Amino acid sequence: MLLKIILLLTITPLVELLLLVRIAEMTSFSFTVLLVIATGITGGILTKIEGLRVLSRIQYELQTGRLPGNSLLDGAMVLVAGALLLTPGVITDCLGFALLFPPTRILVKKMLRKKFKKMVAEGRVHVHGNVEYRPLHDEPPPGSPPLEKEINEDKEHNNEEGK
Repeated sequence: MLLKIILLLTITPLVELLLLVRIAEMTSFSFTVLLVIATGITGGILTKIEGLRVLSRIQYELQTGRLPGNSLLDGAMVLVAGALLLTPGVITDCLGFALLFPPTRILVKKMLRKKFKKMVAEGRVHVHGNVEYRPLHDEPPPGSPPLEKEINEDKEHNNEEGK
């Protein structure tokens, strides 16, 4: 695994550099520089927008008592997309944009889940503890402020007593 990572981190920049040189030969050096700058800026803006959208969905799911597993995976993929888009290069930009847009991200998530299930089945990944998922309780932890419905119930109760 370490060898694969080392190869990825050494070969990818070389291939990216060769592609950028080839683009500069076909067009111009200034066009290539502008292309790298434009994809970096555009990628940064789109990553921020998509990241905020995913964060909002995570917060909503937590507020409604659901585990945001799918949304957390989306968030991780948007983070990776942002890193890829800020890295100069054509291949990393294509991968970054693919991870950034929800339709292609869905396909990548399906592939990741399939790979993870296979790794668990083969015994390469172990899941420890209770993996049963249950909805979160509506009761706040001790010492936290009352829920909105409790405040409304108290107000209704006080209004009835005042009559």
